[in-house]
Amino acid sequence: MLTTADLQALIADTEAEILRLIDAAEDEATRPMYQQMRYHLGLDGADGVSGKRLRPLLGLLAYQSLTGRHEPALPGAAAVELGHNFSLVHDDIEDSGTERRHRAALWTIAGVAQAINTGDALFVLSRLALHRLTELGFSDAKVLALMRLYDETCLALCEGQFIDIWTSEHDGSGSVELYFDMIGRKTAALIAGSVQAGAMLATDDAAVIEAYRAFGWALGIAFQLNDDLLGIWGEETATGKEPSDLAAHKKTLPILYALERAGPEDRERLAAIIALPAPTDPEVAEARAILERSGARDYTRDEARRYRDEAVRQLALTGAVDDFAQARLRDIIVSAISA
Repeated sequence: MLTTADLQALIADTEAEILRLIDAAEDEATRPMYQQMRYHLGLDGADGVSGKRLRPLLGLLAYQSLTGRHEPALPGAAAVELGHNFSLVHDDIEDSGTERRHRAALWTIAGVAQAINTGDALFVLSRLALHRLTELGFSDAKVLALMRLYDETCLALCEGQFIDIWTSEHDGSGSVELYFDMIGRKTAALIAGSVQAGAMLATDDAAVIEAYRAFGWALGIAFQLNDDLLGIWGEETATGKEPSDLAAHKKTLPILYALERAGPEDRERLAAIIALPAPTDPEVAEARAILERSGARDYTRDEARRYRDEAVRQLALTGAVDDFAQARLRDIIVSAISA
């Protein structure tokens, strides 16, 4: 059975593949840029904070659940993680985020110009990672199809980021419907693409590949909605951070739902609190109470569970042959809902 140690081994193999790509690319003149990559990825030493590596892990488990092993899919897993991190480097700049994984965001120590360039280099390196699949014996046609999936996923990610930035800059432009569109492009598309890539490397069966894609999509939505719940009602002991979405003016699903469905007085008061530059703890508590009265918390939890159940249903349709890898995927689905 795949244990926690086994999953850590998959993550370690992915990180080793990433470091091989970085080591092969750098030279004396460019070493500082690649060190910036290692810093952002949490691969710069013992104090590095690497994150959960969820997306490559899902792709490797999808591949292993169909083939019984994971090693041939490692270049694809590395590509997914490098691509995800190029977006994070740029996100931190676009959002003026000063911290990433409990450390200073790259742009705050390297400067905006160098961070943008390093983010671009991470994107290019992620595409070069896919070419390694040819060396491992995968056909040119399969690698080309995978690169198309990768590019389509990155485009969706940029579209989702555009919607996110646009709605934050234009008062009144957000809605529940548009929010689901945004997280579908920005969050679910990347997770779905990661899982689909693992399946594409393992099989040519279109129905199986589609089931894995649908599984990843539903899981991605469920993860984001769970994060929305934790961002307002999560306990710091469980999440490692304070529930601060209200204080940070983030218009996540509970807030958008309440702004559409709460009574007139509650809507007006919630909008006023959200607009405050620095709401006090009592004001945040008041906003949280408005969300609960409007049914926003229950609605968000119900939607998260609905997408979780859809992910379970799609996983059952995949025809996985490795029961243990499939069981780990099922465990990840269950863990998606914790709030």
